[in-house]
Amino acid sequence: MHLTVITPDKQLFEGEVSLVQLPGTQGLFAVLPGHDKLIATLEAGEIRVVQQDTKPETEMMIPIKGGVVEVNQDKLLVLAD
Repeated sequence: MHLTVITPDKQLFEGEVSLVQLPGTQGLFAVLPGHDKLIATLEAGEIRVVQQDTKPETEMMIPIKGGVVEVNQDKLLVLAD
């Protein structure tokens, strides 16, 4: 999947990932390849990103203050505060 995380000031991340865990306003949820289309609001917390094709798997956390995520055909766009 391709993930892009942007704020009004800058792009925080762009790349291929195998898993993204997000702090939704209705609770924590994960997105894996092949996920259905989705638009959801996000609350303050951290986005957990597992990068694709790295051995061992590289994991990173991206702090956000809230925002919105759109999932469409293995492309994730996070507009974060």
